[in-house]
Amino acid sequence: MKLVAAYLLLTVGGNTSPSAEDVKKLLSTVGVEADESRLTKLIEELNGKNLEELIAQGTEKLASVPSASAAAAPAAGAAPAAAAEEAPKKEEAKEESDDDMGLGLFD
Repeated sequence: MKLVAAYLLLTVGGNTSPSAEDVKKLLSTVGVEADESRLTKLIEELNGKNLEELIAQGTEKLASVPSASAAAAPAAGAAPAAAAEEAPKKEEAKEESDDDMGLGLFD
């Protein structure tokens, strides 16, 4: 993903056909080494292609895939939220029980 992100950043920045060296140079500015074989494959696959069209095609493919897990995701997301809501209630109850011990400074 780092390679693709760097490639896309270069194209957004005005370099219409970034080379492997351009991608390496960009990644080196943030201390990341590029995997040579993956970078070569990426450059070969994207060479001469319009990125906007590729992104549009990919979006269409993703939109046509049925996603049963997408319906389960909100339900799964609700469970941690419910658990997070319960946790403060338990802490509040614990604080209240500390007050009942009669260890106040000015009692």
